[in-house]
Amino acid sequence: MKGTRIHIDIDSQTLRLFDAAGALVFSRSVATARNGVGEEMGSECTPRGTHIIRAKIGAGMPANTVFVARRPTGEIYSPELRRAQPNRDWILTRILWLSGCERNRNRLGARDTMRRFIYIHGAPDEDAMGVPSSHGCIKMRNDDVMDLFDKVAVGTVVEIEAPGAQQS
Repeated sequence: MKGTRIHIDIDSQTLRLFDAAGALVFSRSVATARNGVGEEMGSECTPRGTHIIRAKIGAGMPANTVFVARRPTGEIYSPELRRAQPNRDWILTRILWLSGCERNRNRLGARDTMRRFIYIHGAPDEDAMGVPSSHGCIKMRNDDVMDLFDKVAVGTVVEIEAPGAQQS
């Protein structure tokens, strides 16, 4: 785990994990923000730049565990639960909470990734991956986020890039 890094490409909606030697060890389709990229508080955009994993949440919890405010609710996600609560933002299975590393870009003030509660997290299996659809976070399939969770440590560097986007 030491020396691993994650690269998230907004344009291709892909998350890649590289080992300490720079070899690709994991690649999956993800879903980033439907509002595009940006760092401002309240924007519901995915922040760019260098981040680290600040905390790993959900170790040992079953797949489809529902989280609210980083705490398990005791619910297990199902399509029936979604039909009963259609407007809920589903954060499932595991959470990798990100913290920005670049002052005035994604750290501190109104552009603070951690205070915006930006995560890499599991999503309902019926949610499309490869299509921007989140409220700012990086969504993954539940099996994929469990696999990634076991491959990374707190402090792992996470680079989020959107080569085609303008800096905000």
